[in-house]
Amino acid sequence: MIQISSREFNQDIGYAKRKSVQDPVVITERGKPTHVLLSYDEYQKMLSTQPKITELLSCPDEIDFETVKTSLYLKPVDFD
Repeated sequence: MIQISSREFNQDIGYAKRKSVQDPVVITERGKPTHVLLSYDEYQKMLSTQPKITELLSCPDEIDFETVKTSLYLKPVDFD
């Protein structure tokens, strides 16, 4: 992964674009990563490999469970 400062990015965007074809380019501000530049093909690949939220929330198998009846008993409170 290539890392460049935001100043370097602004001075030579073409360089960052060329490098992003090979690997993602991390753009930093004051030494901290803030953005990632990657090729459109990599972006599409990344989107297609992520599961959809409906797939994550679905339950493909039946789950057997028994409900348990619970009772709540209220008792008087003594404030003395």
